[in-house]
Amino acid sequence: MRKFLLLVFIGCICKPLQTKAQFESFKDSVVQLYGIVMTADSLKGLEGVSIVVKGQGRGTITNDKGVFSIVVLKGDEIEFTSVGYKSKHIAIPKTLEGNQHSVIQLMVNDTVYLPATIIKSRVSKEQFARDFVNNPVADDDIAIARKNNDVATRRALVATLPSDGREASNQYLRQAANKAYYAGQAPPQNIFNPFAWAEFIKAWKRGDFKKKK
Repeated sequence: MRKFLLLVFIGCICKPLQTKAQFESFKDSVVQLYGIVMTADSLKGLEGVSIVVKGQGRGTITNDKGVFSIVVLKGDEIEFTSVGYKSKHIAIPKTLEGNQHSVIQLMVNDTVYLPATIIKSRVSKEQFARDFVNNPVADDDIAIARKNNDVATRRALVATLPSDGREASNQYLRQAANKAYYAGQAPPQNIFNPFAWAEFIKAWKRGDFKKKK
């Protein structure tokens, strides 16, 4: 019992000491990073520069004078980004003495080359009127629908497009029904059907039997 109480007493003493040591170690790793961000060519304070601690999801921006301040840890990597400038990266030394670190970060212009632009002289009224009249205008939806519903277009589509599954199945069912209707007797011959002859003459006049290239 005495040994158990002794162990409990030692544990109660060691745990606060361990927690205090961990807190002191964490406190020693915290660094107050501050400084100014300026342009490299004119040394002018740059406003609105994003300062982000990579992998931590936190950061800050510079004020109108280019000054910033942020709390980081030793060993963190800091990224400076701004529109029109090349991004910069710095690392906080792990062996930094003290809990403060100041930097003067210079940002270099990021040159972006745009495609060439050709400037032509202004056209005259006569040239504009000529080009406006002769410029082809694309068909609207109504004109396209009218062309697709044209008789010649529909005939060409019927002659060239294959039957889909629904049409093929309907045709098969009609043939099967016709065969079942005349089961046990000879089906009628369309050669004696005046309506069939009329449809044949119409198809012949339309040119349905002409050889297609």
